[in-house]
Amino acid sequence: MAGTKPNMGPGLGMAGKPGAGKAGGESLTPEKRRHTLRRLLRFLMEYRLGFAVALVLSVGGNLFALIGPQLSGQAIDVIEKGLTGGGVDLGQVGRICVQMLLFYLFSSVLTYILSVWMIQVSKRISIRLREDVFNRLLSLPVSYFDRHATGDIISKISYDIDTLNSGISQDLVAIFSSVITVGGSLVSMILISPKLVLIFAVTVPMSMILTKKITGMTRPLFRRRSKKLGELNALSEELITGQKTLKAYHQEENTKARYGQMNEEAVEAYYQADYYGAMVGPFVNFMNNLSMTLVSMLGALMYLHAEISLGQISAFVLYSRKFSGPINEVANIMGELQSSLAAAERIFQLLDEEPEKADDPQALALLEADGRVSLKDVSFGYDPEKQILHDLNLDVKPGSQIAIVGPTGAGKTTLINLLMRFYDADAGTIQVDGRDIREITRESLRRQYAMVLQDTWLFEGTIYENIAYGKAGATREDVEQAARMAGIHSYIMQLPQGYDTILTDEGTNISKGQKQLLTIARAILLNARMLILDEATSNVDTRTEQRIQKAMTTLMKGKTCFIIAHRLSTIVHADQILVVKDGNIVETGTHEELLAMNGFYHQLYHAQYT
Repeated sequence: MAGTKPNMGPGLGMAGKPGAGKAGGESLTPEKRRHTLRRLLRFLMEYRLGFAVALVLSVGGNLFALIGPQLSGQAIDVIEKGLTGGGVDLGQVGRICVQMLLFYLFSSVLTYILSVWMIQVSKRISIRLREDVFNRLLSLPVSYFDRHATGDIISKISYDIDTLNSGISQDLVAIFSSVITVGGSLVSMILISPKLVLIFAVTVPMSMILTKKITGMTRPLFRRRSKKLGELNALSEELITGQKTLKAYHQEENTKARYGQMNEEAVEAYYQADYYGAMVGPFVNFMNNLSMTLVSMLGALMYLHAEISLGQISAFVLYSRKFSGPINEVANIMGELQSSLAAAERIFQLLDEEPEKADDPQALALLEADGRVSLKDVSFGYDPEKQILHDLNLDVKPGSQIAIVGPTGAGKTTLINLLMRFYDADAGTIQVDGRDIREITRESLRRQYAMVLQDTWLFEGTIYENIAYGKAGATREDVEQAARMAGIHSYIMQLPQGYDTILTDEGTNISKGQKQLLTIARAILLNARMLILDEATSNVDTRTEQRIQKAMTTLMKGKTCFIIAHRLSTIVHADQILVVKDGNIVETGTHEELLAMNGFYHQLYHAQYT
């Protein structure tokens, strides 16, 4: 949409697009954070059966593991009693050890099954999220993609979903296990010695208070990290696609500096988030070691006063490690949880984008258009405060060839966007066959047009698949006939696999002119009643252009055609030429009539050929 989009400025990349990179970067209020968390939990509840199975496996695995310290304490008490009583019952000690080994083995098996199960659950969640995000992208209006960088969108559908998926598959399992282990260990410690448990009544709250404070600091840092990565991806995508241009203009050094600056910003965002997130673990670990020291000191005093046995002290110490270990682990994964929450915010923000406005309930499908198009007092601007088209009036008869010319930014492509309802006019009406296009379903309206754009788009697949893209059930003969009309059949037949040749990476293994011919063949095959040609021959040489023009002359018979052209030689035979300047149709007529006017079209024409 050259010349009609909001001005992005040269070399701005994502930062130059209105609203680009906004998701994930704005500061969210606590209420919005809670809303994101609640929404994420509601989404996960759709997989409650899978999480219920995971909970059962987690409970089983951790309960088996919690029996181990108790058995260990019993074995030590048996040995202590035997040493003081004149003989150790090795058989009893052996049986206790075998039981302990079996319980730990059962715990390991259940933990392994839990890990595999959660991988399957997270896989289904990941598939669902990507489908939801991609389906939402398909439903969004063209204006969304005009305002957001491709790299940032890709970052959301890849990095953010992967981050959230990792948090679900790994962090949730850790939280499940931690809650059960902490609860079971606490109950076991209370049963052994309530007095020793009082130590944790001091150390645990201190750890929790600091953890909460640090996570409050890191939450916006993780959002900023996701935002900076999206910006870096957008810049990378821009530079990779434009590498030929930057090399041609010797911009390697400037590009390195620009990329280096943004890379440093992304790395700094990572560093800040990880730095403050890493502060939690060491402090909590120190508090845990302090707890162990106090338990050892107080336990020794109680043992000297015969208030506790040596086996009970051993079991208590083991339980305290199980009690404090998960707390430390949870503290360590809080940063990852913050990252997952930041990713969820960005994903939900995309999912909350308003889809393309729904058709009017009374809208009817346009099955086969005659091709009569009229515009009445049409005004439009991408920015409501800056109008591009002003009170346009136009009446196009069926089968007419309408050429639209004018300087860059005059509003030529904007007019096409309105005809296709990629955007709706701010004022006035556009009619097809006498019916307001707002009263026609978008899908049926767009099916009446075949488009050939200046920027070609081909997907990875065979040449046959690319030509047949717009017409379901197209036969090989249909495709070959369309290729002949486009003047590309002979070239295709020279390829080793002919029509079965695979095009890679948007057709980089063929020339730009050949790619354009393939897209023209695709439009020919569609055989729509109305055609839009936006600089369709701009990427081909003069001789190829002549062949295409000859094919187009046959193709356009009986069809309403809108032709945008800078190369005026391609539209000299048009039935009517609209000269657009500053959003207004300043001149209309045939090529000869416009030259005779000696006006703006006359200036454009002679600027090219004199």
